[in-house]
Amino acid sequence: MSVDYADLAKRIAALTAGESDEVALMATLACEIHHSDDRFDWTGFYRVTAPELLKIGPYQGGHGCLVIPFARGVCGAAARTGETQLVPDVEAFPGHIACASSTRSELVIPVFATRGVIGVLDIDSNQPDAFTQADADALEAILRDVFAPL
Repeated sequence: MSVDYADLAKRIAALTAGESDEVALMATLACEIHHSDDRFDWTGFYRVTAPELLKIGPYQGGHGCLVIPFARGVCGAAARTGETQLVPDVEAFPGHIACASSTRSELVIPVFATRGVIGVLDIDSNQPDAFTQADADALEAILRDVFAPL
């Protein structure tokens, strides 16, 4: 099954209309995104809870790391730079944190609200080179639509 991003965006817009609670929004997006594509082995959010610190938020899949500093890993890099990280081979990413030994590739997108970066959306795959720029672009647009007004 491959994700239909137009349909996913419509579903998410309908489910999140009028909601302003960030955790409720993250929980809904994690569920919808995770179940939209077989490539998505772990899908979730890490929230900025203190300066330079991410803590696990709503997710789908096995256990994730509980705490990730901005200075470490793919999630930290996305939060630190404010730029999407598209990683075809996690073993080749300097400082990768292996929260799950099955992860082969990763897509991490910073989540912005009016006050700046509030977290990151982390999607892991057990397949190498599982994500494309089209995936990143579509998910960035969904995140903008949901979180930018907050």
